[in-house]
Amino acid sequence: QLQLVESGGGLVQPGGSLRLSCAASGFTLDDYAIGWFRQAPGKEREGVSCITSGGGRNYADSVKGRFTISRDNPKNTVYLQMNRLKPEDPAVYYCAAVARRGMATMNPTWYDLWGQGTQVTVSS
Repeated sequence: QLQLVESGGGLVQPGGSLRLSCAASGFTLDDYAIGWFRQAPGKEREGVSCITSGGGRNYADSVKGRFTISRDNPKNTVYLQMNRLKPEDPAVYYCAAVARRGMATMNPTWYDLWGQGTQVTVSS
């Protein structure tokens, strides 16, 4: 069974950091594009970052310079390092995958495998 499992969410103060993990099981991530998305209550799901199979990266303007996406193929895991978290960052964060080499997007309809999400809360 193909599965993505996110972890690493939690409560952090404004300005703090969290590292989210997206672990794949049942398949290897080497040939997959991965995206991170978030959805806050009452809002649409939005793209945060994405990474190609070759390591090319893209970020939403709202997180550029604060978040870093990376992949560790031997560990079959993709990470989202989130620094300088802001009050507007809280949401359920999801990772998603699609078997596509060489490109990635932050369009959620492009992906066909999703994790269950992990909650990020920013509060003092």
